[in-house]
Amino acid sequence: MPFDFRRFDIYRKVPKDLTQPTYTGAIISICCCLFILFLFLSELTGFITTEVVNELYVDDPDKDSGGKIDVSLNISLPNLHCELVGLDIQDEMGRHEVGHIDNSMKIPLNNGAGCRFEGQFSINKVPGNFHVSTHSATAQPQNPDMTHVIHKLSFGDTLQVQNVHGAFNALGGADRLTSNPLASHDYILKIVPTVYEDKSGKQRYSYQYTVANKEYVAYSHTGRIIPAIWFRYDLSPITVKYTERRQPLYRFITTICAIIGGTFTVAGILDSCIDAAPSLTAEDSGHRQPCLQRPVSFGPQSGLKSGCVPKCVWEVGGK
Repeated sequence: MPFDFRRFDIYRKVPKDLTQPTYTGAIISICCCLFILFLFLSELTGFITTEVVNELYVDDPDKDSGGKIDVSLNISLPNLHCELVGLDIQDEMGRHEVGHIDNSMKIPLNNGAGCRFEGQFSINKVPGNFHVSTHSATAQPQNPDMTHVIHKLSFGDTLQVQNVHGAFNALGGADRLTSNPLASHDYILKIVPTVYEDKSGKQRYSYQYTVANKEYVAYSHTGRIIPAIWFRYDLSPITVKYTERRQPLYRFITTICAIIGGTFTVAGILDSCIDAAPSLTAEDSGHRQPCLQRPVSFGPQSGLKSGCVPKCVWEVGGK
């Protein structure tokens, strides 16, 4: 007898003559296919979409920066002349720079009555401050007006990623035009190192920050009021890392198989329960069907006479 490879088939086919379609089965089948299609499209959308996950750890992510952080500042002082505006930088490493002018620009506003200061500079990774003031001016004005609008204050690279909503420019749009003109403004910043890694493994380093501020009138040792706009900063030891990830192909295939198999299994159980419901109802009634007479004919060699025998159709569980 030749070996039949078909004996390994665990999915044996049932002839259509032995199956019977029902309206209930058709409704369940259509709902099952629509449900599978909905879940498949949802999983496909998740597989195509790039996911951004974040994690926290203690480390200095940008060790190649030489201990420096790039700063970008854009601020408008509408009531202070440009020749009076200056930037001073100092920190705990002993740096004390008055009137920083590298990579900075002053743009006159209001026909020269005001000034817009734009500058890019670097600070050390230690606590310190930088402030906009009139300290570098050759002659101090009598009543310097420090009302201002901060357009931008950011640290490190500029990150413009749709899925990351961080405080990279927390002071952007800060308006102090209605404050006391002679008041000093203290912005206390807590800088948090941030790393963004895309799918290719390329990393970009930036910094988020939180801010608290206060307003006060400061007097010099001579009794004069010399207001300034202070940005006092400190670095957090915690680093935030954002990583772009996409769902692996094997996980997507596994999920689709689970959706299809699980849906058909549950639908089959539901269809079987609905199909068996009438029989269970009849069983619970406790009645049996009456016996019917069925004619029976025996062959001449059986030695039995032809006649009628009762045919009793009992319910399942009947007595």
